[in-house]
Amino acid sequence: MDQFLQHLVNGMVLGGTYALLGIGLTLVFGIMRVVNFAHGEFYALGAYMAYAAVSLLNLHFFAALLFAAAIGFVFGWAIEFVLLRRCKLENIDEVMLIMIGVMIFMQNAELLVWGGVAKIVPSPFSQEPLVLGNVSLSPTRLFVLVCAALLLVVFYLIIERSRLGLAMRATFQDRDAAKIVGVNVSRIYTLTFALGSALAAITGALLGPIFVVSPTMGDLASLKAFAIVILGGLGNIGGAALGGFALAMIEEFGAGYVSTAYRDALGFLVILFVMVVRPQGLFAVKERVG
Repeated sequence: MDQFLQHLVNGMVLGGTYALLGIGLTLVFGIMRVVNFAHGEFYALGAYMAYAAVSLLNLHFFAALLFAAAIGFVFGWAIEFVLLRRCKLENIDEVMLIMIGVMIFMQNAELLVWGGVAKIVPSPFSQEPLVLGNVSLSPTRLFVLVCAALLLVVFYLIIERSRLGLAMRATFQDRDAAKIVGVNVSRIYTLTFALGSALAAITGALLGPIFVVSPTMGDLASLKAFAIVILGGLGNIGGAALGGFALAMIEEFGAGYVSTAYRDALGFLVILFVMVVRPQGLFAVKERVG
């Protein structure tokens, strides 16, 4: 039972960040119908910006998180405004080529600027674990869990209780009808892409002190983000959150009770099974419209 509780706690920590990563990706797809292949690179960008803020600019770690999120937001805004707005989003092939090009550019820029040596974001927290009975949790992981939970709540309030969220949901349901009632769809697209990029960036910044930061870290993050979206259902924001926790639990318990060598493989094996038996996703909703 103690081992089970330990894996459960670890899965909750990882699940919170997975949920943020998946929500950012499904938000862009659900509203803009853009498959963001560069999503993992925004995750890497956030980790590198947190590293630069703490190690080079001597900012406090908390300020570094805000700095990373802001850079992700601004960079996402620029990509949508400069690249995606200039093309018709209905042209799927063109959009895919643009996003693949952005992914390649960002990854190689990170390699050019930071080199191939892995780095780690300095953490302000103690390395001594917090022990409750036979369950232990490092202060850094506890902080990540709390931040992820707060961000999920804030994001929910933005989507469900704010005018911006209302406009985003209207655009998601029917873009033409949203235009008729006065929604600036172009502005919503820009804010959507920027917000999704910021969520990926702050996820990378949060996990920077836990995992190493490298130019290729975005590759696996992109695969897991797409896996989360598949679990939750394309365009389903609530499903993406649940899918993030589901994938994290599969990986954590698989690593604990099967083998750590198959940690990632077990998660993707479940994704393949879901695609066969329920291709619309475990948490998909039927009322989704184009």
